[in-house]
Amino acid sequence: MPSPKTSYPLSVWIALASVYVVWGSTYLAIHFAIETIPPFFMAGTRFLVSGLLLYFVMRWRGEARPTFRHWKSAFVAGFFLLVVANGGVSWAEQRVPSGMTALLVGTVPLWIALLQWIWKGEARPGWQVWTGIGLGTAGIALLVLSRGGLGAERADFWSALLLVATSLAWAFGSLYSRSAELPPSPLLATAMEMLAGGVMQLGVGLVLGESSQIHFSGITFQSGTAWIYLTLIGSLVGFTSYIWVLQKATPALASTYAFVNPIIAVFLGWLFAGEALTPPVYGSALLIVAAVALIKLAPNRKKRV
Repeated sequence: MPSPKTSYPLSVWIALASVYVVWGSTYLAIHFAIETIPPFFMAGTRFLVSGLLLYFVMRWRGEARPTFRHWKSAFVAGFFLLVVANGGVSWAEQRVPSGMTALLVGTVPLWIALLQWIWKGEARPGWQVWTGIGLGTAGIALLVLSRGGLGAERADFWSALLLVATSLAWAFGSLYSRSAELPPSPLLATAMEMLAGGVMQLGVGLVLGESSQIHFSGITFQSGTAWIYLTLIGSLVGFTSYIWVLQKATPALASTYAFVNPIIAVFLGWLFAGEALTPPVYGSALLIVAAVALIKLAPNRKKRV
């Protein structure tokens, strides 16, 4: 685990920035994609295609063939990260406003801090981490509430509850993938997780009866373009960068995407949809930046005996 005083290389910050920007736009892309494509079929095909592309590239570059134990770990990580977490978000966005989705997914850093303490046996998080989580959550709440995201539409209670569970699953899968028996190459491991998760997502879609809802002639240009964006950018760039950052930095730093993504979403709305930047938006930005700084600078604590 890197020391808080250790400077991360520029590559880590570039990868983290890509997670911030790309994943900040995926909520809107998922919303457009599932308009005419069933959610688990959309997510499964997205990760299956991107996983195949990345896997063949890594094997072509000379990476060793993964072992059975590698694939076993990839399926476990893919189940929590993609089937439960990503698939759950894709399904829930049919019933939950995007603003509330961003708010609920923002609980990921809290779950990571708790799991590191309870599951991984690390010391209880210090005041800096807890303060950072509190500030980040307050910033997201201010951002969403100021835009009317929670009052303009009514969310389905059980779908909202599912989003909380997806955040816990994402935190668990993120910590599991750091210590699981996976190939030394983070990119090859990512490809395997996307392949495993994509196959399982398609299986869940079949169980839910999505096969009868697939009508390729009815897929609109907007949904098709969103699917391409999610496949090539959201998966290959965003998900790959996130897994790579997990291997090179702390989970707390990697999970700060949950605080920054709403800011990116607001900026994209201002840039492409003419949405106004109001004082609450600036206030939430300050809270979120402060949260990222606190979590990043928090001292690492020794594991408890």
